[in-house]
Amino acid sequence: MTRNTAGGVWSAEDRKQITAQGLNVEEVERQIKIFRRGVPPVRLNRPCRAGDGIVVIPEAEQQNLLAAYEEARRTRRFMKFVPASGAASRMFQEWYRGLDAGGFADEVARAAFAGDLKRYAFFPDLRAVIAAKGRDIDSLLANREEAAVLRFILTEEGLNYGLLPKALLKFHAHPEGCRTALEEHLVEAALYARDAGNVSRLHCTVSHEHEAAVRALLSRVIRDYESRLDTVFEVGISTQDPATDTIAVDPENRPFRTEEGGLIFRPGGHGSLLRNLNLLDEDVIFLKNIDNTVPDRLKTETVLWKKLLAGYLIRLQEEIFACVRLLAEENGTGKELERICDFAQKEVNIGIPPAFRDLSRSERRSFLFGWLNRPLRVCGMVKNEGEPGGGPFWVDDPDGNGGASLQIIEESQIDRGDPKQRAVWSSATHFNPVDIVCGVRDFRGRKFDLPAFVDPATAAITRKSEKGRELLALERPGLWNGSMAFWNTLFIEAPLATFNPVKTVDDLLRPQHL
Repeated sequence: MTRNTAGGVWSAEDRKQITAQGLNVEEVERQIKIFRRGVPPVRLNRPCRAGDGIVVIPEAEQQNLLAAYEEARRTRRFMKFVPASGAASRMFQEWYRGLDAGGFADEVARAAFAGDLKRYAFFPDLRAVIAAKGRDIDSLLANREEAAVLRFILTEEGLNYGLLPKALLKFHAHPEGCRTALEEHLVEAALYARDAGNVSRLHCTVSHEHEAAVRALLSRVIRDYESRLDTVFEVGISTQDPATDTIAVDPENRPFRTEEGGLIFRPGGHGSLLRNLNLLDEDVIFLKNIDNTVPDRLKTETVLWKKLLAGYLIRLQEEIFACVRLLAEENGTGKELERICDFAQKEVNIGIPPAFRDLSRSERRSFLFGWLNRPLRVCGMVKNEGEPGGGPFWVDDPDGNGGASLQIIEESQIDRGDPKQRAVWSSATHFNPVDIVCGVRDFRGRKFDLPAFVDPATAAITRKSEKGRELLALERPGLWNGSMAFWNTLFIEAPLATFNPVKTVDDLLRPQHL
C-alpha cells in the first residue's frame, strides 16, 4: 500500500483500478492536489473589441483571403472536426416535464405543442413509428394524449430522442428528405474541407454507447452524399479515451468511493477531446460544434466565412513561418529582431514583457522563437446578443510578467465576487460560437504535440452527486479554453448568421432551421 495525498493509502485494488483506467498513481495524485488547492480564477484585463483583439476583415481583403484558402486547398490536407459526444436530453427538458406530468397543464403550451409538432423535421419519422404501433398521431393529439406522443418521441417506445446524441436527430427538412445534424456536417465538409484530390474529410467524436448507431447512419447515407456532392468522404470516428477521465473526491477532498469501496472516475469534459484532436494527421482543422449547422439555403455565408478564417490562418501562418525560420538560423540582425518583435506584438497578439529589451540578442531570439513556434488558431467571434457561454478577452499574465494574452473565457473561470471582474465580463461585446480553424504543424511541417500547450491551472471543479451522495468532479481545461491557452490566437469578427445553435428543441423552429 502507498499513502495518498488525502492522508489515506492506495490499496492494491486501488492501484489495479487506476491502471485499468489507463492512469497511474502520480496522475491521480496530481488531480487530487488540484481539488485541495483549488483552481485560481483568471484575471480579465479587458474584453476584446473590434480593433482591440478582434480583427474586422475589410470587404476588399476577402478575395485575397479566399485565394490563400484555395491555394492551401491544393497543397494541404484539410479536416473538419466535430465534437458530437453529448446526449440530446437537455434539449427536451420542457418535454420531459410534460411527460412526467402526464401532459401539459397549461392550455397555451398544449396548443403550441400540437400546432408546432408537424413543423419539426422528425415529424414524418414520428408519424411512422406511431403508426407501426397501431396508433394515429392525429387522433392522439385530438384526444389530448400529449403524454403518449411525448413518450413516442423521447423513449425507446418510439424515436428515443431523449437518449440519442444530437448528431442523430433530424434537424432540417430538404426536398430530397430530412437530414440529421451529422448529415449536415457531411455536406459542410464537402463545401470547405475538400482537397485537390476531391476528398472531403470529417472527424467526429462520439460516446461509446452511440458509436455503433453513428457508424450505422453513415454506412446508410454516405454513398448517396458522395454521389450527390461529387466527392469521396473520409470520415473518422473516435471516442473519449477513458484515460482522460478524472478521479472524483468527497467534500473533504478524499477519493470518493462506492459502497463497495471502489474509486469513482468521471469524464473530464470536452477538454478531454484534445487527445482526439492531437491524433489527427491533417494540416488545417476546422472545429465546430455538432448543433451549429443550417439547411442548404443558408450555408453560403457559413461556407464563405469558414474559407475566410482559413485564408487568414494560412496567410498569417506563412508570415510566422518566415520569422521562425530566420530565428532558427540564428543570424538575424538587430533590426530584423525588432521587426519580428513588432510583428509578434501587432499581428500575433504576443505580449512582450518590459524586460525583453534588456535581454541579449540570443535571449531575445530564443524568446521570440518560443512564442512564435506554437500551434495557431483563428477563431470567429460574433456580436454578443445574450447567448450564454464564453467570450474573447485579454487576460493578464498570472505570473505577473506583464502583458496580456487573447483567451476564450467562460464566466465560471473568473472571480465573480470581484465587482471589477464582473464589470469587465459584463462589458463584453462579442461571443464565442466555437468556430475555429487550427494550424497544427510547425515551420518544418512537423505536428505540434498539442498537450504541451495546455494551461493545467485552468481546470474546473464542479459539484455532482452519486446515488444521493455529494461529490466533487474535475473537468480538464476546456478544449477551446485552457487546452489552447498557449496557442497563438487571432479573433475575427464573423456575422451572426454563422452561429445557429440548437440548445432546446424549440430552437429547431427558428427561421434558420426551417
